Amino acid sequence: MPFEEPDKVQSETDTLEFIVGEEDAEERLDKFVSENTPEWVSRSVVQSAIKEKIIRVNGKPKKQSYKVKSGDMIHLDIPKKPEIKIEPENIPLDIIYEDDSIIVINKPPDMIVHPVPNVSSGTLVNALLFHFSQFKEWEEVQRPGIVHRLDKDTSGVMIVAKTEVALKKLAEQFHDRKNRKEYITIVEGSVKNDHGQIEKPLARHIKNRVKMTVDFSGKYALSQYKVIKRFSELATLVMVEIKTGRTHQIRVHMRSIGNPVLGDEVYSFRNTKAKELGCKRQMLHALKLGVFHPETGEWMEFIAKLPEDFKNTIRLLSSQSESSESSHRK
Repeated sequence: MPFEEPDKVQSETDTLEFIVGEEDAEERLDKFVSENTPEWVSRSVVQSAIKEKIIRVNGKPKKQSYKVKSGDMIHLDIPKKPEIKIEPENIPLDIIYEDDSIIVINKPPDMIVHPVPNVSSGTLVNALLFHFSQFKEWEEVQRPGIVHRLDKDTSGVMIVAKTEVALKKLAEQFHDRKNRKEYITIVEGSVKNDHGQIEKPLARHIKNRVKMTVDFSGKYALSQYKVIKRFSELATLVMVEIKTGRTHQIRVHMRSIGNPVLGDEVYSFRNTKAKELGCKRQMLHALKLGVFHPETGEWMEFIAKLPEDFKNTIRLLSSQSESSESSHRK
């Protein structure tokens, strides 16, 4: 569906403006716009909008093959984010702790936290709406009680607020970095140092807006890591505490030191070892979460047990590592 003229559906569109930077100069107009619009605006929609002369460069319409120049001002009116109808679903939840204010769960791998335009079923929110009837009355029904999130393929501990007061207090804690988040991960290769910290700012990738990258003009990010076990040169089991909560922080930081998360299809260098080990997702698990209880102020820590696929990968790596060391001794 092409973009509508803004004066016809003013209430159904949002206006965006971009100034092209030097790094994007000479990129096609349709590609540049597609990479800088929300995920529900497809490239075909962008191309239709260009043909309809709704997207303007320095106040004038251009062809989709136009090569943008540094300093160009691009103006467009995009459809507002579509409303997503969310139905309660009887999806089992692994509840670690619950009281009148909070729910702490162990999120399984392959579960999206909240619905997106192309996925409105099977999410954590669908499950919450089924198991906790009060969430149906919340104004923000697409993200009821959601304080933070984990990537689809990352398993582990998450806290959900059961009241709006608890949500506000927990959100303030996360914003002010007063909580503690520890992850366990299996990364490719042998991590050089037994422990260390990675202090590198992160930003959206220039060319691929889904990815993050180390960028010194980005937001401050700090990860501290400690090696638990090396599986010869195959892989390393690592504990990581994140002091900031940037998107894909551990995944990008570990890649930046040459040890991407095993099974990570976005940031891995090769991913062949993951396939040999039967990894169907990135080996990243949120192991421990520490927070101040939003009502009592008591410091609480919650631990999420490792899922079976994670434990199976550790067992396989241990076996391969022992075989490799044994053959070397011979």
